[in-house]
Amino acid sequence: MHRSMREWWRYVRNTGLTMPQMNVMMKLFYGGGCGVSEISAHLDITAAAASQLVDGLVQKGFITRVEAEHDRRAKQIALTAEGRSLIEKGIEARSAWTRELIHHLDAERREAVSAALKHLAEAARKLETKD
Repeated sequence: MHRSMREWWRYVRNTGLTMPQMNVMMKLFYGGGCGVSEISAHLDITAAAASQLVDGLVQKGFITRVEAEHDRRAKQIALTAEGRSLIEKGIEARSAWTRELIHHLDAERREAVSAALKHLAEAARKLETKD
């Protein structure tokens, strides 16, 4: 986990974005479009601070604001193709070491690790649904 996070931090620094900006983009990547208030709640920051983060990312071309389907007065924010690509590259940078590590395991151990990870992922999903 330490190595994975180190690769992630390195990637974020190289993009020139801040970690809060990257957190906004990750929320949009995994959760889809949402409003600024949802970003505010997700990051536990004020609506004004969330709005500033969104403004900066809109100016950089990584996210866009569009009218919400249910209420034209409300704005939804979503990743642009460029924003999605940036996140995908970050995920790739974070997981590259895992693929390298796997090559150092024999087939039997790879299978055991894969089975254990499936169980962990299932347990994590159950925890997520409790929140």
